Amino acid sequence: VQLQASGGGLVQAGDSLRLACAASGRTFSSYNMGWFRQAPGKEREFVAAISWSGGSTNYADSVKGRFTISRDNAKNTVYLQMNSLKPEDTAVYYCAADERTYVSTVLLGTGGDYWGQGTQVTVSS
Repeated sequence: VQLQASGGGLVQAGDSLRLACAASGRTFSSYNMGWFRQAPGKEREFVAAISWSGGSTNYADSVKGRFTISRDNAKNTVYLQMNSLKPEDTAVYYCAADERTYVSTVLLGTGGDYWGQGTQVTVSS
């Protein structure tokens, strides 16, 4: 599967952004999808994930209550709605996918089998 992330930009603290990750290739609805981010000088960290059915989600503590992950299998797209953005949310955001049924590294927040190219999110104070 090929992943294409979009929707990043420069916003002020407190603003909102919606990221999108469009998938092409094999059947999107069979993939668990997630978002990770990497800030300059820091390691990549997990943000949010959603199961192939949409029935399960997982969030990093730092974004709970502010970010919402969703998916539209008809459009082969996963979204990350980011509200109440903070300067510490500044990073390159990557979407990831796996097709693992029992132990999904995406849902666990430890990695993915497929990655998009990343989209920059910058939050000014």
